[in-house]
Amino acid sequence: MSGLLSGPPPAGTEVPAAVARLAASRPVRPVWRNQLGGLTFEIPGGGTGDRFVKWAPAGSGLDLGREATRLRWARPFTPVPRVVDEGADEHGGWLVTEALPGDSAVVERWRADPGRAVDAIATGLRRLHDALPVDDCPFSWSAEDRLAVVARLDATGRLDPARWHSDHSVLGRREALARVSAPPPVDRLVVCHGDPCAPNTLIGRDGTWLGHVDLGSLGRADRWADLAVATWSLTWNYGPGWDRRLLDAYGVEPDLERTAYYRLLWDLGP
Repeated sequence: MSGLLSGPPPAGTEVPAAVARLAASRPVRPVWRNQLGGLTFEIPGGGTGDRFVKWAPAGSGLDLGREATRLRWARPFTPVPRVVDEGADEHGGWLVTEALPGDSAVVERWRADPGRAVDAIATGLRRLHDALPVDDCPFSWSAEDRLAVVARLDATGRLDPARWHSDHSVLGRREALARVSAPPPVDRLVVCHGDPCAPNTLIGRDGTWLGHVDLGSLGRADRWADLAVATWSLTWNYGPGWDRRLLDAYGVEPDLERTAYYRLLWDLGP
């Protein structure tokens, strides 16, 4: 992946004024920073349940309204956060959701027990794919739609091989575009999560899958669009060697062609 990695925000991260206003004097804890500078804060509920607030600075390109719409659509079918509030001002936008039970699959507890974490990630992804009604889904994450975004990025000079994963940066722009130009046939059309990296799976104390977060790209696509990135993220979070365990727990044989294709498409941006 590019050099802009998601992870815990640095110490001293400033709380935006809108987030402080939403907290209403309750303590605010920064918990995550994504590749585009978006921040997530935790606010204790004070009798109404804990809340998480996503903040997208103006100009970041993050569309939290897009995620809110997808959360509302998906929630009747699968465990995802309930939207409490959303809005924007000249400084940025916010999305407030109720906290779900469980911990991220990358907290210290699960980094120390990656096998059980991988099993839970696989179980959650399979249940998501089986539960969400693909024929009724109004959102697309298809390779064709994503390629249109890649073309726009390329036309505006925003494809930078230096920021891609080392698996792809050696290809150069022209070769990478050539390789993604013809998507493989769809194996199974499902409603994909859209950002199936390990941190977005929630796991209970007993190791069971409890839910998903960060569904801003949710949409119809080949299941390998999720599987390719989910297995890739295991290496970043737990070290190499976990791909086959996830695929076995999900219930699918490896597919090297689709895995390579969707990892490259992911690296190009959308």
